[in-house]
Amino acid sequence: MTLRFRRIHPDATLPSYAHPSDAGMDVRSVEDVMIAPGARALVHTGLVMLLPPGYEAQVRPRSGLALKHGITVLNTPGTIDSGYRGEVGVILANFGDADFPVKKGDKIAQIVVSPVSQAEIIETDEVDLTDRGDGGFGSTGRS
Repeated sequence: MTLRFRRIHPDATLPSYAHPSDAGMDVRSVEDVMIAPGARALVHTGLVMLLPPGYEAQVRPRSGLALKHGITVLNTPGTIDSGYRGEVGVILANFGDADFPVKKGDKIAQIVVSPVSQAEIIETDEVDLTDRGDGGFGSTGRS
């Protein structure tokens, strides 16, 4: 699969895989942003993704930022649909206890591309019975 990007900012860096077997490609910031504890910010990448039909891109947190600083992608995973042609932005949230500086060129998230299947939607008046039934959160017991 070929994935095309258009740079709309002079400092934009194309996403890249750190290792050949990685599922996620790193995306970088094109701006300096300070995120206070408990705050969130939209961080720009300067990129437009030309995702082909039949695929989606998921914007996911970077585990190192989460562990070391409490930084995560707020709406994780953020979904980019194949028809979207705006700038890829990343909503970062700071759950840490200190200001977090995002610098131009920093890796801020990763993107995973996945095939999409769409379901045929049908209304029904009947619901079949299962072992779990209508048991909600925690209904499968403790591990």
